[in-house]
Amino acid sequence: MVAFGKKLRESQIQEWQGYYINYKLMKKNVKRYTEQIEVGTQNHHFVLKDFSRLLDYQIEKIVLFLLEKQGLLATRLSNLGEQHHALIQQSDGSRISELQEAYRAVGQELLRLLFFVEMNAIGIRKILKKFDKRFGCKFTDYYVKTRANHPYSQLRQVFKHVGFGAVVGAISHNLADLQDLQNNQGNYISIYDQPAFSHPDPVIDSIKSAVDRLSNSTNFLHFLGRHAFIMEEELPTPSEDECFEQRYHFMSLLLNLANTFLYMVNTYIIVPTADDYSLSLGAAATVCGVVIGSMAVAQVFSSVYFSAWSNRSYLRPLVFSSIILFVGNTLYALAYDLNSISVLLIGRLFCGLGSARAVNRRYISDCVPLKLRMQASAGFVSASALGMACGPALACLLQTKFKIYKLTFNEETLPGWLMALAWLVYLLWLWISFREPHCETKENLVPNEANAGQLANVTVENGYTQPLLMKIEAKQQDEDEDQERDDAEEDSQEIHKPVTSIVVAYRLLTPSVKVQLFVYFMLKYAMEIVLAESSVITGYYFIWPISRVAIFLACLGLTVLPVNIIVGKYMTNIFEERQVLLASEIMVCIGILLSFHIFNPYSVPQYVGSALITFVSAEVLEGVNLSLLSRCMSSRLSRGTYNGGLLSTEAGTLARVVADGTITLSGYLGESKLLNSTLLPALLICVSSIIATCCTYNSLY
Repeated sequence: MVAFGKKLRESQIQEWQGYYINYKLMKKNVKRYTEQIEVGTQNHHFVLKDFSRLLDYQIEKIVLFLLEKQGLLATRLSNLGEQHHALIQQSDGSRISELQEAYRAVGQELLRLLFFVEMNAIGIRKILKKFDKRFGCKFTDYYVKTRANHPYSQLRQVFKHVGFGAVVGAISHNLADLQDLQNNQGNYISIYDQPAFSHPDPVIDSIKSAVDRLSNSTNFLHFLGRHAFIMEEELPTPSEDECFEQRYHFMSLLLNLANTFLYMVNTYIIVPTADDYSLSLGAAATVCGVVIGSMAVAQVFSSVYFSAWSNRSYLRPLVFSSIILFVGNTLYALAYDLNSISVLLIGRLFCGLGSARAVNRRYISDCVPLKLRMQASAGFVSASALGMACGPALACLLQTKFKIYKLTFNEETLPGWLMALAWLVYLLWLWISFREPHCETKENLVPNEANAGQLANVTVENGYTQPLLMKIEAKQQDEDEDQERDDAEEDSQEIHKPVTSIVVAYRLLTPSVKVQLFVYFMLKYAMEIVLAESSVITGYYFIWPISRVAIFLACLGLTVLPVNIIVGKYMTNIFEERQVLLASEIMVCIGILLSFHIFNPYSVPQYVGSALITFVSAEVLEGVNLSLLSRCMSSRLSRGTYNGGLLSTEAGTLARVVADGTITLSGYLGESKLLNSTLLPALLICVSSIIATCCTYNSLY
């Protein structure tokens, strides 16, 4: 991995070199401020004021240059527009290709400008994060609040790519018009009148991709992919992607997605029958909270050792996981004939110890090429959602009873037997088809310096993409070489060094990241309360049979993908992610409030409607929450054992443990008080998360 300061120097467009953020100067000043405060020559007030002034100047320099270049592009487009109009009047088809190339040349220049903005936006975010880390303050929150929300905001010009849309629109509709003329169609169809009508052009596709990286807008695939919280490095180098190509194996990826699907089925297939199974073994119905939650308890520990194991191998932990899950499900099924609640709980603990989701995430992050990683991440989320829906649906189909020898097969034991068989088949498939990657793990990847300087932006020629700018060799002065060595030494400590303990990982968490992890805890807690106690609540209030509970849970699970389609395609294109985040938290709170049993009788529409609001809002919240986490977290948490994915998994798993424990403890108050006594903690946690989000709202820019 190459430090950002070095990437910035090597990736700069040489003729624009003086207009980039002076990242080296800003880092040097942050270091100088630290020394001044340590010796007492300056105070925090001066440091904040001086750093704000320096950063304001850097942003102003970037924005003024940006406006100048946009003006030049507008002038070129205006001149081309006059030529375009003259061409239409004269019906001269011989100049169409020439004019098309001229528009594409403007598009290529716009690509250069977009890459310029992207590099500077990353630099601003990183220097703000570095300043907060060094001084332990919320300067980013203050700076963004005072600059981004000002009517004369220059910061918004950088992060919201103001003005680019008009340029892209001019290039797009003129290229479409010229294509119509070239094809002699004779009818003018504007892309503005019919947005779906357009002639695909590679330069427009490249511009759209560049704009997407700069904006808060996204599409369904990217939104779903970020839902998986598989962190990516900014500006990956060609040598890194080449190594990913060598490590990638489609069948191995498919096996990881199958593991994700089966584990989610395994988690939720027992939910509709857990209360009846507890009663059959002589325990209270509310012990279902412990039965369901015991799997999550074990997962808290298994996530850590599987994450560490995946640093060395992917096949061996997956094989171990399959064996443990086979044993766990067999014990779960045998508990009925052994008449032992202890065996039942041990079986579920074994299932939790077999959770290899950390391995599945790491495989996608470490072995899938960048161009396929978003699809693979979306596949991970889709497999999880499908498994969540299929688990209760399968439980609905297992409403039968028979015996083979001394083994009982009924609605309570069949989920265990079915999953044991599924994991055995998966183990055989895994052993035959999985290919262990041979390249170094991601945390050891160090790109070749000769390739590190190639730019990520592209141009269009002959219908395919080629590097827009090749690395330009430039002589460095002695002081620059010394500074580069200093930067490399600092970055080797701050960036290259993997996180080796949970304590170090915690120290890297900024206040906004801690709040987002708390939000993730809250939403998982609310979802687990809705799901885990559904069989007890519906049995007590509505006398629902197992089949109806299973259908209800399956329907909740099936909402996941449609909701993400709506959010990914529409909501995040209209609103900022932080706005969707806060609105979703409020909707979860409303859903919880509507769920309380205050008036008699407690009706099915009230329960189903409030559960649907809570669950769907939590699903929306999860997507934007993990997306914001992936942007706010330190880059050091993108790899190693204690990575960002592990931290979010631990937060979510801990929430499930606490929720399931709450259900069991509340059961001692009686089933009549179970609903309100479990909803009250959920409400308090939700309100706390809303307050915390409001306090860090401006740092989520």
